[in-house]
Amino acid sequence: MFPLSHMMKSFVRVGTLKVIDTDGKVHVFSGEPGPNVTMRLSDPSLYYKLVFNPELHAGEAYMDGRMSFEDSSLRDFLTLFSLNRLSLGSYPLQKVLRSVSRLFRKRQQDNRVGKAQANVAHHYDLGNEFYKLFLDEGMQYSCAYFASDDDTLEQAQRNKLRLLAAKLNLQPGLKILDIGCGWGDLALYLARLADVEVLGVTLSKEQFELANTRAREAGLDGRVRFELKDYRKVDERFDRIVSVGMFEHVGVQHYGEFFGKINALMDDDGLALLHSIGHMSPPGMASPWLRKYIFPGAYSPALSEVFEVVEQNSLWVTDLEILRLHYAKTLAHWVERFEANRDKIEAMYDARFARMWEFYLISAEMMFRTGSQLVFHMQMARKRDAAPIVRDYVTDLQRAYITQEANFKLLTT
Repeated sequence: MFPLSHMMKSFVRVGTLKVIDTDGKVHVFSGEPGPNVTMRLSDPSLYYKLVFNPELHAGEAYMDGRMSFEDSSLRDFLTLFSLNRLSLGSYPLQKVLRSVSRLFRKRQQDNRVGKAQANVAHHYDLGNEFYKLFLDEGMQYSCAYFASDDDTLEQAQRNKLRLLAAKLNLQPGLKILDIGCGWGDLALYLARLADVEVLGVTLSKEQFELANTRAREAGLDGRVRFELKDYRKVDERFDRIVSVGMFEHVGVQHYGEFFGKINALMDDDGLALLHSIGHMSPPGMASPWLRKYIFPGAYSPALSEVFEVVEQNSLWVTDLEILRLHYAKTLAHWVERFEANRDKIEAMYDARFARMWEFYLISAEMMFRTGSQLVFHMQMARKRDAAPIVRDYVTDLQRAYITQEANFKLLTT
């Protein structure tokens, strides 16, 4: 099983990994106490492929059934993988390969106008019925906010909407832009909470159509509208700008364009709020498997990559909050609902597609539970005093909004 066996000896520092090769021989790699995983490989080419590109080929092998698990699960394997990721990165060959790959980082994050829409369609236009099978009732496809471990997914997503609204410091008459508006739940929530006008822009046709339908059915289409448009094509001015779960699709080489556009679209007294995935480690690259099969052109940045460009575009960072385990909890709920509807998903697509999404959702959960991934809220302004200078208002407004929520009912589909 060489050269895979050589890398595995360096890789497994925590837990035990038993590998059954194509001849039925068992190879055991172990370190400190941890997960116990038994993996069966049915394709001898994996002995080389897993060494030269482990993230890509492990995902593909699981999708195709060439990698399977006995007396253990994919979750067990991905937990072990996450716990040992640093030792994998320090393996000499991996160091060299990653250095070479970084030379092509900009090409991997190509999100020009036009290309960005194709990248978005690859993921978000799979069909609304698919996403309804594992998201909350409001179809929020981003990190929820768990005020309590006992919160349901619906409660945690409502908590998130409330937190975002408080950080936007809503006032009657505001004009709000929602960049990457998803299926419209945030825009509808803001319009119910206050007498504001909201424009949501998305590059997903499926999201655009359903969001407009929801606005009409809620009787809010007079104050909430959605457009199928690249944010770079928006030319109005706004009092508030919010973007949730879209920044990951911008690409490092487009950050200047993004924050420059935020500055240009925001009124002098305005506020912008960015909700995005990031990581606590130095700048790197997205997983090659994730780029190929799930999010073409995507990348979650190190905070150092973001602050530098914000500064270059003359924006004040007026507030920053790091959400650490909230996305791991969110993804655990999604996995549970996904598995409960697995038969339906396989009927809609096929078993390979279901294994692909299982691999994606669980590996993403592990990135937030034991890896370096996080979610950050960055509030920005053109003026230092655009937001209250004492942060208590965020908590006070959330409490006030809870009372206001009793007076309206969110549209669910």
